[in-house]
Amino acid sequence: METTLILLKPDAIQRGLMGPIIGRFEAKGLEIAAAKLMVVPRDLAERHYAEHKGKPFYDGLIRFITSSPVLAMAIRGVSAVAVCRKLIGVTHGAKAEPGTIRGDYGLSGGYNLIHGSDSPESAARELDLWFRPDDIVDYESTQRKWVYDPSDL
Repeated sequence: METTLILLKPDAIQRGLMGPIIGRFEAKGLEIAAAKLMVVPRDLAERHYAEHKGKPFYDGLIRFITSSPVLAMAIRGVSAVAVCRKLIGVTHGAKAEPGTIRGDYGLSGGYNLIHGSDSPESAARELDLWFRPDDIVDYESTQRKWVYDPSDL
């Protein structure tokens, strides 16, 4: 099992899309291992987006992510990083495939609804920023036997 960070950004929260987006992950068979609604402190935003510091869009990105609450989630499943990225779609909503979260709900590149870790290494780093270890619940979901063939695990 792999765990990844998913952030529902301020535009997703303000547009009332938390339920439909969470439902996509659950319908796929992924498990929510942690969740918290929060206003992002500037220092956390800067640490999260440190790799983009100095880029032209950095200041706007920090302003956006701190402008309104976000829902931070730890989502678990087999190949969770890759599966979540596929569900999310490409960065720009107008270019994202229909059926993806951004393809169905987004039109913008900057207001793109959701963040998902891009690798298992990024997921580990980002999860450490957003959650304490005891925030993430490790449990045996009863749905696993109906989602995964035993050879998947």
